[in-house]
Amino acid sequence: MALTTDVKAELVSIRNAPPTVRVAEVTAILRFAGGLHSIAGRVAVEAEVDADLLARRVARDLAEIYGVRPEIAQVQSASSHEGARYAVRVIGAGETLARQTGLLDQRRRPVRGLPNRLTTGSREEIAGLWRGAFLAAGSLSEPGRSAMLEVSCPSSEAAMALVGAAHRLGVAAKAREVRGMPRVVVREGEAIRSLLAQMGAQKTAAAWEEMRQRREVRAGVNRLVNFDDANLRRSAQAAVAACARVERALEILGDTVPDHLRLAGELRLSHRDASLDELGHHADPPLTKDAVAGRIRRLLAMADKRAQQEGIPGTESAVPAGLDV
Repeated sequence: MALTTDVKAELVSIRNAPPTVRVAEVTAILRFAGGLHSIAGRVAVEAEVDADLLARRVARDLAEIYGVRPEIAQVQSASSHEGARYAVRVIGAGETLARQTGLLDQRRRPVRGLPNRLTTGSREEIAGLWRGAFLAAGSLSEPGRSAMLEVSCPSSEAAMALVGAAHRLGVAAKAREVRGMPRVVVREGEAIRSLLAQMGAQKTAAAWEEMRQRREVRAGVNRLVNFDDANLRRSAQAAVAACARVERALEILGDTVPDHLRLAGELRLSHRDASLDELGHHADPPLTKDAVAGRIRRLLAMADKRAQQEGIPGTESAVPAGLDV
């Protein structure tokens, strides 16, 4: 909710937009925040919004653009968790306003989508259309796996029109239905940042992007830490298994083990956590990593062959359960 509030506060503060952009914005607010009603046999236009400042802005735009005199009234919220809500109503000239804004067609039928002239306008007008839709019914969640920018829509036709408008801005959006409510959703991080910026929420877009990058860095660090931990666990398990097998090999072979193989085995047991390369440096004279590995491999093979001949458990039997052999 905090991010949503930040976006709406920044968007509602935009001033001096061109007239056609103001028309697109206020029309979208009327379409996504309310619509048409019949009061005493007359067509009334109403928009219900969540902020007094937004309500006054809508009323001002309607008065300046269309010359009507809207009423503003505080209304009861549908949920106790919501704050105060405000209705902007135009009753006396409601039908004329509905025709002018494209909410009614020439046959006085309600338009279920959005006026064609808005969805095919300039990029600035389409950005204004999206700004109005977001101010009316939008929300923004924090960056992360479930990040999304979402607008609740009054109809599936309006949702599809808003998706098309987003695509004209170069933003991938999808329409979906949640509990019977059509919605338009933008999920990809860069697309959310771009749409916020194009709507006019430049500061929030920058803050959102910074949060996203910070979380991605943190997630990357966590993945590396987990990867290193897993590698350390595997290395430790492999060392324990190797030492157990070497001890069993020396036990099986006893005095018959060749001296050079015995020395390699004893090196392994004396430096249990050392790498093969480090074991080679401890030898006298020093050995290469491959030489150490080869001698330990031959020691184990010789012991396993002797164990098979004598019918006794081989070197693998000494490895504790659950460790890699």
